[in-house]
Amino acid sequence: MRDTRRAWPGLSLYERFEEVVVVVLTGLIGLVIIAAMINLCFRAVLLVIFGLLDPVEHSVFQAVFGMIFTVLIALEFNHSILSVLRRQESIVQLRTVILIALLALARKFIILDASKTEPLTIIGLAAAVLALGTVHWLVRDQDRKDAQTAGDAPS
Repeated sequence: MRDTRRAWPGLSLYERFEEVVVVVLTGLIGLVIIAAMINLCFRAVLLVIFGLLDPVEHSVFQAVFGMIFTVLIALEFNHSILSVLRRQESIVQLRTVILIALLALARKFIILDASKTEPLTIIGLAAAVLALGTVHWLVRDQDRKDAQTAGDAPS
């Protein structure tokens, strides 16, 4: 926030607007993270108190890890927005969005009950993972080429 206050006078109207949006989004996502953590802790404590926390039971495992992944996804999303605020990146990076989408799909696979899910749904989710993985690989490869080109350029 200090950096934002220092940079504020030199920012254009749009850059100021962008800063305000990022601060508001960060606050809202922070509230969602706090609510998700409270819910996760509350449910975990109830499961322990009532002796229902049996990691062998698939449905309990799915519920707990689904909630944990929800918190992780929100944290990663908030981190990507904070990088804009810290002026590390001018916009949210494609690679970060792809990784968040992959996390969301991993969460979906964890909470999915394969015995009650249509095979086409599973195939569709798998295709989405393959497509996002391919795009991530291509973006990562392009980032490497850009870094190599920048390193080869004369100073």
